[in-house]
Amino acid sequence: MPPSPAHATRPSPSPDLPPLALWGGHECTVNRLQDRWHDQTLLNGHETRDSDLALFAGIGIQALRYPALWERMAPGGGPTREFAWTDARLPAMRDLGMEPILTLCHHGSGPPGTSLLDADFATGLAAHAAAVAQRYPWVRDWTPVNEPLTTARFSALYGFWYPHTCDERLFWTALVNEIDATRLAMRAIRAVNPQARLVQTDDLGYCHATPPLQDAADFQNHRRWMGWDLLCGMVLPGHALWERLCGHGLEARLRAIADDPCPPDVLGINHYLSSERFMDHRLERHPHRSQADRNVSRHNGVPLVDVDAVRNRDEGVLGLPALLRQAWERYRLPIAVTECHNGASREAQARWFLEVWRGAQALRAEGVDLRAVTAWALLGSYDWNRMVTRFAGHYEPGVWDVRGGTPRPTLMVPLLQALSGGGELAHPALQVPGWWRGIERLLHTPESDRPRHERPLSDPGEGALLLVADDGPLARLTARALELRGLPWVRCGSDLPGALATVRPWAVLDARDREGLAGPRRREGCPHGPRTSVARQCAEAGVPCALFTSAFGPGLSAEGLSLPGVLVARTGPVFMPWDAQARAVQLLEALEAGRPVRAVSAPWHAVYGPDLVDGVLDLLLDGASGGHNFFPPEGWSEAAWARHLAEVAECDPALVREDGAADAQAPAYPGGAAVSLLPIAETTLERFVREARLSRMAGEGGTRSVERREDDTRLEPASREAR
Repeated sequence: MPPSPAHATRPSPSPDLPPLALWGGHECTVNRLQDRWHDQTLLNGHETRDSDLALFAGIGIQALRYPALWERMAPGGGPTREFAWTDARLPAMRDLGMEPILTLCHHGSGPPGTSLLDADFATGLAAHAAAVAQRYPWVRDWTPVNEPLTTARFSALYGFWYPHTCDERLFWTALVNEIDATRLAMRAIRAVNPQARLVQTDDLGYCHATPPLQDAADFQNHRRWMGWDLLCGMVLPGHALWERLCGHGLEARLRAIADDPCPPDVLGINHYLSSERFMDHRLERHPHRSQADRNVSRHNGVPLVDVDAVRNRDEGVLGLPALLRQAWERYRLPIAVTECHNGASREAQARWFLEVWRGAQALRAEGVDLRAVTAWALLGSYDWNRMVTRFAGHYEPGVWDVRGGTPRPTLMVPLLQALSGGGELAHPALQVPGWWRGIERLLHTPESDRPRHERPLSDPGEGALLLVADDGPLARLTARALELRGLPWVRCGSDLPGALATVRPWAVLDARDREGLAGPRRREGCPHGPRTSVARQCAEAGVPCALFTSAFGPGLSAEGLSLPGVLVARTGPVFMPWDAQARAVQLLEALEAGRPVRAVSAPWHAVYGPDLVDGVLDLLLDGASGGHNFFPPEGWSEAAWARHLAEVAECDPALVREDGAADAQAPAYPGGAAVSLLPIAETTLERFVREARLSRMAGEGGTRSVERREDDTRLEPASREAR
């Protein structure tokens, strides 16, 4: 066990603590790749949209993690700082009743000319801290360096972010530099405001392993505490990693830190469903691992894969409450969950936040001094499914969806409003546990063992979605998506008014394919008349309704687009991963077989069915209505799409032979300035390739072939020893 910090004898929290607080944070990372910067505040539009602050306050946020970043405010690296942006926002934030928690470096490495390995990094950040504190002496809470351990790993050990080194000595040097920067920054801040508090964040996970790899997991489980251990002055002789760091020439610096520690006032725990890892030497058990987990590493010569434990470890995971309890027992410091987010389908986002909130309440009842849970990525995030190792443009919505330029509230808004007010949201989608709680969490769970969520029309229970369906592939795909997402549903019979009265659904989804979007137009098995008739009946009953129509032809009548509570998904031709007749599937199979393919220069309008259905279900859960676009946002030709497909599938793009004779009858591309709610094509292609291959093995009946996996973190390929 490590030496105990001086504050380890703090008493248990008083039962008179204020209620659990809701904090928030917009994803504000500025990270550097070579000589390019990735600035989330620019991408999500908050840079020019100060009206967002009123939205944040309106859901009950009491404190807001907010950037005053060194790279942004002193881009030249000198003493001059640009305060206009924070001058306009920080006082407004305070007037709205939100306390700022100012972050000075968020996965960054300083302005040009410095880096985490620079000997002057700590003094440079401290000078920035002093300037910001003098400008805003009333700010109490500070995070000089967000996630120092995580940032050091990705920047100096894995080489993903600047300065792109892969060396353990440099990794520890970067971490110690960040800890010194934090100590010096807080000293400068407290010279201005002696009451200033350090809210020190980092990711907290756990590494599980098979026996041949257990020593590697043990090392990682010691390493995960190192940022906080250093700040608390606990890294002394006897610490599990003392000798290792001294072996890299850091003994003098470790002793200096221990002699002048800077323990956090609040321990900020960031945790995601993928934070617990599983190191497995049995490669044969993971033949279809995702893009995120496809790398094969080695430890002491033993090949291994490092995969998310929640989906791959039969025994399960520790879970966030157990990890928070570990942190409390180790440090006896006040705790806040400073990032709570699940990049997945909408109900999974909401279920995860609700579970974390309930877990925090339970820990408080045990005596853990847990102050707050933070709704992270309020405005969503870009490229975090790739750990921002490339600038691809993949967007994950947060509490609001900003793809249209104006933040659109999601299901998370009423949930957070309810929690901050002391209650809970009674939405039917939240009555089912998250997928991580059931047997379906495991990738190798047989189809027959997965829970079923379809309910009989004769006994629908409460809180189901009503599905109006024909016998076509679009309806079958929608039923699968409802099953995979754990959304209880009822198939409508021939009597829609009777079904509305019996089921009392929270929404109706008309998945009939009356325009031949996913194959031949369905003429059989289509009761209930025109879609406008279904939409009208739902509008009269006050039940939200969604339906599909073509973006390339006359599509739905104007009446269907104007009915209250009706959501219309405008889309292109729809293809499925199991459809051997689909052009996309044929292209993939030919490329994988090494055969040349001819592709035209006409626009590629086809839409991946699973992306379409997931997007529509998300909108229904958000309570959205009106027309929404689902067509490829890039405007690629078929030939360009095929070349990108080849790259994602690791085939030869030269196999694609472009035919310049475009189809004169091909419809015009409907994009332009219109906003599409489909993912970027690269993300779609990654999903399609994986699911098409699974479909080939499992057949059309295999639901694994249409499972959304946005919770993956996709890293670029790298061969390295496990660290």
